[in-house]
This record gives sequence, C-alpha cells and structure tokens, in this order.
Amino acid sequence: MNNHVQLIGFLGADPEVKKFDNGRLMARFQMATNDYYTDSKGERITQTEWHQVVAWGKLAELCQSKLKKGAKVAVIGKLSWYSNNDAEGNKHPMVNIQANEIHLLLKIDPLDK
Repeated sequence: MNNHVQLIGFLGADPEVKKFDNGRLMARFQMATNDYYTDSKGERITQTEWHQVVAWGKLAELCQSKLKKGAKVAVIGKLSWYSNNDAEGNKHPMVNIQANEIHLLLKIDPLDK
C-alpha cells in the first residue's frame, strides 16, 4: 500500500466521459473535500481542496450513468502523476486520483428536520 488514497467529498460538476478509438472509456471529474478548523477567534473555518479524479472502463461507464454534480462520493485509488506543456513549452507537473473504487454516498444533513 505504497500509493493509496481515500477521499470523501462532493462532485463539482457532472463527470466528463471520453471514448477512445480502441473503445475504452475514461471518466474525469472534480471532487471537493472539506477540512475544518477553529481560528484564533473561535470561529469554525472550512477549508476546501479540489481533486481531479479519473476512472477507466466499466467504472467510467458507471460514473457516466450514476454520478451528477453535487453527489457525495467516497473514492479509493492511487495518485497518478503526469505533466502538461503550456503554450511556451514549459512542463507543469500535475496529479490526479486514479480511482479503483467509487462509492455513491447518501447526503444526510443532521440539521434538516
């Protein structure tokens, strides 16, 4: 378990699905996770981090049919590094989460009555 990631968060948009020439599907979506802390004034602060998640094959197909913007999900996978070149040819390292499992979770707000 040298490269293992588990996240719970919310989709920022519907998954984008791409079909390659060989017929293989890839789904990509942005996922927000929240962390909370109390500042020096005693106020609760929410810190949101955004993660790019990629799923392949049957899992990508399920993402396309089951996941929508705002869905609460648990993602289990690994970090996958790659680089993008900008217009000037400079490389920019990027990372995404390559999903092995995605679990659709219920959104239950204990403050709702």
